[in-house]
Amino acid sequence: MTSFKIGNRSIGADAPPFIIAEMSGNHNQSLEVALQIVDAAAKAGAHALKLQTYTAETMTLDLSEGEFFIKDPDSLWAGSSLYALYEKAHTPWEWHAPIFARAKELGMLAFSTPFDDTAVDFLESLDVPAYKIASFENTDLPLIRRVAATGKPLIISTGMASIAELDETVRAAREAGCKDLVLLKCTSTYPATPANSNVRTIPHLRELFGCEVGLSDHSMGVGVSVAAVAQGATVVEKHFTLDRSAGGVDASFSLEPAELASLVIETERAWQAMGRVHYGVTDAERKSLVYRRSLYVTQDMAAGEPFTVDNLRAIRPGLGLAPKHTETLLGRRARQAIPRGTPLDWSLVE
Repeated sequence: MTSFKIGNRSIGADAPPFIIAEMSGNHNQSLEVALQIVDAAAKAGAHALKLQTYTAETMTLDLSEGEFFIKDPDSLWAGSSLYALYEKAHTPWEWHAPIFARAKELGMLAFSTPFDDTAVDFLESLDVPAYKIASFENTDLPLIRRVAATGKPLIISTGMASIAELDETVRAAREAGCKDLVLLKCTSTYPATPANSNVRTIPHLRELFGCEVGLSDHSMGVGVSVAAVAQGATVVEKHFTLDRSAGGVDASFSLEPAELASLVIETERAWQAMGRVHYGVTDAERKSLVYRRSLYVTQDMAAGEPFTVDNLRAIRPGLGLAPKHTETLLGRRARQAIPRGTPLDWSLVE
């Protein structure tokens, strides 16, 4: 068994998918907006609210040339230095406590993605119930060992990682003390396309590493997440914003409140629909058996009259003999007078 709990929420195949709303930098450097995002996530039914814990200084160098400047014209963040981007996107550390408190007040779990040891130390001081490692840090084995050493559940996005790299990551986490692990299938493009999401990887991850699996979904809408649950995902993480048109570093590929509510509902429906391998009548279907076709007498018949295609038909409802007996019955005779509309029974046949 690989199931476990984060706080009061069960993570595993026997529980509805665990839905994480990722705030990222969509607060646009406003604590008021950040708290509104928490409120909206809770109202939409998300089970957890997640932050990212870093500063520009802990992420990169304050340089604006060479590899420290984003030139890729296809990037959402083209024309910015890495330092300026992280300065704009980071969540001030002094906001974490009030954000976590609001989430708890509204019945949501709250935790974060640390990007260095100082972030782990800070989050430990807030007694977070779990940690998330981002795709871009999934090869940072010292960081993974530091987080795993807390003994708390660990969620790791797998974007860009090869099987060999993931093997190193998982081994590092487990050797450092991680017992409760989730690997999230992730495509590290922003946004990701459904065609590039490859959710069939999810059961393969579970088979390879013997842990819970899920999806960190950067695609638009909820379809990819629903498909992932059908492939066995027990955790789904999506970026969340109040309004994409308001902007924000990740707003363009984030869900809005109505979409997040749909995600919660539709992923739980997908989980419920998985069920088990089953054939035959379910208890819920039993009343519907009456609407099958069966053999009825369609004309008044006298005793001794033969059954023919004119007086015997397969119709609804299903209270008579099964239609498969038609050939056997044609030419045989009625044991007694049979009124039109009588379901045929062997007791009525000579």
